[in-house]
Amino acid sequence: MPVPKAELHLHIEGTLEPELAFGLAARNGLTLPFAGTEALRDAYRFQDLQSFLDLYYELMAVLRTERDFEDLADAYLARAAAQGVRHAEIFFDPQAHLARGVAMDTAVDGLWRALGRSEQRHGVSTRLIMCFLRDESAASALATLEAARPHLDRITGVGLDSAEAGHPPSKFREVYEAAAALGLRRVAHAGEEGPPEYITEALDVLGVERVDHGLRCVEDPALVRRLVRERIPLTVCPLSNVRLRVVDTLADHPLPAMLDAGLMCTLNSDDPAYFGGYAGDTFDAVRETLGLGRERLRELARNSFLAAFLDDDEERRARYLAEVEAYRFD
Repeated sequence: MPVPKAELHLHIEGTLEPELAFGLAARNGLTLPFAGTEALRDAYRFQDLQSFLDLYYELMAVLRTERDFEDLADAYLARAAAQGVRHAEIFFDPQAHLARGVAMDTAVDGLWRALGRSEQRHGVSTRLIMCFLRDESAASALATLEAARPHLDRITGVGLDSAEAGHPPSKFREVYEAAAALGLRRVAHAGEEGPPEYITEALDVLGVERVDHGLRCVEDPALVRRLVRERIPLTVCPLSNVRLRVVDTLADHPLPAMLDAGLMCTLNSDDPAYFGGYAGDTFDAVRETLGLGRERLRELARNSFLAAFLDDDEERRARYLAEVEAYRFD
């Protein structure tokens, strides 16, 4: 059994495996522009973030009904559970669905049909985080938050994703202030494509409690010291960083140096169907390639539960942390 862990940076649309994509397309009477699953898998080779996003949004077309979203989430949760995930905080992108005529109700209700029974079926507790697309307007983000109001009993927080360059966090100050007023938790992608200054903006302007990616903080020693001092979690995604050319190879990844600096890193799979591995695969990869020892891996697992939005269930957090401490590595 893999080490128990929480996954805190996971886009549910990015768990769409080729087989499921073709299955949903057939169910919905759609034709994908690929000869078959292997041809689609071959397309999962990206030059950069934008080339990934182009395919990512194209394939979302197969998600039409509540059942589609339910099947997508249930397939992810089964895979995650098999790889040691005990708690998952799952991103979804309502604007991408609204833009093609899929209602907020359809996405949330469908996802929740899987998430609501996840603990019983898979042994995985869940939270749902609604992301705003940063390459859309601030007004669109505000409208999306308004559309989500009837569902806030099932949405824990808000995030910010999609193309980072040229879209600073400050663009979304107003919607994050509104989300905070509604009691929603706040995270944001920052410091993947964008500069370290975007991380600082996410903290100071948006009031985020976790930074998604955050890799480029290493370029700013003062920022690193601040992140360490304030214990701001970073949801690091090494396999994604390699596939999107943020780093050249996994061996070049700064994760060991980040941990040595005292940063509160967690390991996550991001968009695992596209990037070649789920949460357990990510732990295995950094163990093998970066030479992380057992206690470093235990630290990463521990951090994941400490960084999770489990403030409303500290007993559960304590139970998960106890599982980490009791785990015996091979």
